[in-house]
Amino acid sequence: MIRAAVLLCLLAGPVAALEIALPATARLTVERDTAPDIYEAPIGPYAEGAVPTLTIEGAVERAAWRLDSPGLTPLQVIRPLRAQLLEAGFEILLDCASKTCGGFDFRFETEVLRGPNMYVNLRAYHAITAVKGSTPAQPEQVVTLLASTSSTAAYVQIIQAAAVEAEAELAVEPIAPLPVPQEPQAEAGDLATQLLGRGHAVLGDLDFDSGSTDLGPGPFGSLAALADFLAERPKLRLALVGHTDTVGGLAPNIDISRARAASVRQRLITEFGVDAARLDAEGMGYLAPLASNLDAEGRDTNRRVEAVILPE
Repeated sequence: MIRAAVLLCLLAGPVAALEIALPATARLTVERDTAPDIYEAPIGPYAEGAVPTLTIEGAVERAAWRLDSPGLTPLQVIRPLRAQLLEAGFEILLDCASKTCGGFDFRFETEVLRGPNMYVNLRAYHAITAVKGSTPAQPEQVVTLLASTSSTAAYVQIIQAAAVEAEAELAVEPIAPLPVPQEPQAEAGDLATQLLGRGHAVLGDLDFDSGSTDLGPGPFGSLAALADFLAERPKLRLALVGHTDTVGGLAPNIDISRARAASVRQRLITEFGVDAARLDAEGMGYLAPLASNLDAEGRDTNRRVEAVILPE
């Protein structure tokens, strides 16, 4: 047998997580801890196609809470939490609201726990990332706060990551891996897989009449799949979000994109029997492109309607 040595790092215990006090009305909806893991913490707004991040390896704790307190703003929710970070000696690297963060693009370029446990209103959220350690570039602890509000509730997500250090290295002999049974894999374009995995999915087969916001006659497989998805998950709600290319001004493009999303919503209601209360329609205009608007192919890609999971 050929022998080879590989290095196994034994990890020392991570720095204790910061205890952040939440309002008495906060109800924990989900938590997920992983160690060791890698956390890409956002440290700046969305710009030039990406959100700048700081990478930390170690123990990562994720949790979300719901506050059944209507009428709050994201800033009202997050200000006392930010104060606790500052009091604990953390340095703020990112502090932005929905529009200044980058709206839709920032939301979907950062780590967010799945709905309905965590809900992010694209028009009403606030994000903060803070670090603690010898230098901001190599912190011992990172905390990201995300607060968002709807008409009936507020949501808070807290992700904490604490660095760990290598304690020792051992030479070990590699062991041949055992065969792993293959689970059936969903197709890459499976709508339910995309919605559950990423929180949103493009309805790629839709067709609108030329120069119109009216949805074509169809049939559209994506709408049938979306109706089945909702039927199997009676507590979920969806937002249909329209997008355009950059031809024309922002205000008319937002109106067009919202009208197209509303047309898709109406088709789901009238043809597939989806409860109207489970569907919202919004428009982003050209603010969230998937491709370059400098060529016809890119503009065609950017003209789309997406489904986005909302809380129950």
